[in-house]
Amino acid sequence: MYIGDWLQRRAQLTPEKIALIDMHNNQRAITYREWNDAATHTAVFLHDLGVRKGDRVAILALNCVEYLDIWFACGKLGAILQTLNYRLTPHELHGLIADTTPMVLIYGPEQVEQVRAIRAYGNGIQHYLALDTTLRADHNDTAFEERKQHSTTVLPKIDLHYDDPWVICYTGGTTGLPKGAILTHGNITWNSVNTVMSWGLTPDDTAILNSPLFHTGGLNVFTAPLVHIGGASIICRSFDVDQVFDLFESDTVTLYFGVPTMFISMQQHPHWAKTDFSRLKLIISGGAPCPMPVFERFWERGVDFKTGYGLTEAGPNTFWLAPADVRRKPGAVGVPLFHVDVQIIDEQGQPCPSDQIGELLIRGPHVCAGYWNCPEETQQAIVDGWLHTGDLAYCDAEGYYFVVGRLKDMIISGGENIYPAEVESVLAAHPAVAEAALIGVPNTRWGEVGRAVVVRRPDSTLNEEELIAFGRERLAAYKVPKSVVFVDTLPKNAAGKIDKQLLQQHHGT
Repeated sequence: MYIGDWLQRRAQLTPEKIALIDMHNNQRAITYREWNDAATHTAVFLHDLGVRKGDRVAILALNCVEYLDIWFACGKLGAILQTLNYRLTPHELHGLIADTTPMVLIYGPEQVEQVRAIRAYGNGIQHYLALDTTLRADHNDTAFEERKQHSTTVLPKIDLHYDDPWVICYTGGTTGLPKGAILTHGNITWNSVNTVMSWGLTPDDTAILNSPLFHTGGLNVFTAPLVHIGGASIICRSFDVDQVFDLFESDTVTLYFGVPTMFISMQQHPHWAKTDFSRLKLIISGGAPCPMPVFERFWERGVDFKTGYGLTEAGPNTFWLAPADVRRKPGAVGVPLFHVDVQIIDEQGQPCPSDQIGELLIRGPHVCAGYWNCPEETQQAIVDGWLHTGDLAYCDAEGYYFVVGRLKDMIISGGENIYPAEVESVLAAHPAVAEAALIGVPNTRWGEVGRAVVVRRPDSTLNEEELIAFGRERLAAYKVPKSVVFVDTLPKNAAGKIDKQLLQQHHGT
């Protein structure tokens, strides 16, 4: 079965179709022919450095076209791309590098100091490649631009299989080092097939790519599926709310994926009220539960805004909610994609009936092969082919699924389960609240109770008593936060999710 060299096949089918728009380089348009040539130069360059099938190639960089070249060059070689989170400390990065022993580390200009610190730890990296020839961690590091000197006609044919690893993509773990999910060629292919078939992507679609490429959302929500179908991606260094609105107004964007904090930022921006969203056929939130007011503000503008669900270990795309159901099933993630099985089980491992909350399990060819060098964690997470997500969900009588939060985030107060996402959504509806998060704090009577950590809107005088009273009108008594802490900002991780662990450390006692 011919797999691996996606770009060569796409370039054969639609060579002059625009594949990428490079916002970092004067909005340069790149065709599939040009992109495939660049990725092939990269593959030959890496091969000449000694990279072979199964070798790891690590990258530490902001979003850029070169990042995508490297990803698909690894696909051509059968090499494994290790995506490194540039927000980690050199100590953390050294731990990940020591675990995977990459042959090559490619880095961007913004990461020069991190790479210098990483090198000081000592490791087995044989080649350091600098994306910017003028900014190198060491004068002996090789310029990535040297790839242009390598022929595109001598690339050896690689025998690839669906179960061969393509990417090591890290989970957003809250304890210890993140775990590296092994995404195989089959995983990425089937996620793409599921997405194109079930979400209705077409060659005319264009997506903004400003989610970090070290995250599964940047790689696989739209980017790989659009290569499969022959659409286009607009490559942005990172999330910039002004840039997003400018791109919406350019009348080229049809798809946009973001995390809730991105959409909250958009709705607080002056351009929100005047932006025309009519060309966008799909705006989808993922990565964390999205507060209901965010949905409602989009719906008021006539946008079928919806929440998706996924995780690094599965896809990430797993569900679909049809436009006709967006308002009828508020907050639902929908029904499983074409080649995906799901079930919800209780604490005894038995299937839950309709409307009963339990743990969500996922099965399908998009589920990862496990965690790199973590056999015990792999066995715990994937049992008899079912991925135990650690997420709490329920399925209603019509077969629509709702994800209500993380099993580890759930607060048990006096024997009652409190799901933070539900409470956070209610608090976010207060007109003076910009963002809210709920954590559990110890309580001598109830075991633990909820504490809200809240960012007020500018010039707001909202106080604890007022917000708790607002909650009492909308929530059962045991769900209402017993205390409120006001802060200037909520800590976020690299994927834009609220960092509950940091909140717990700072406000959980």
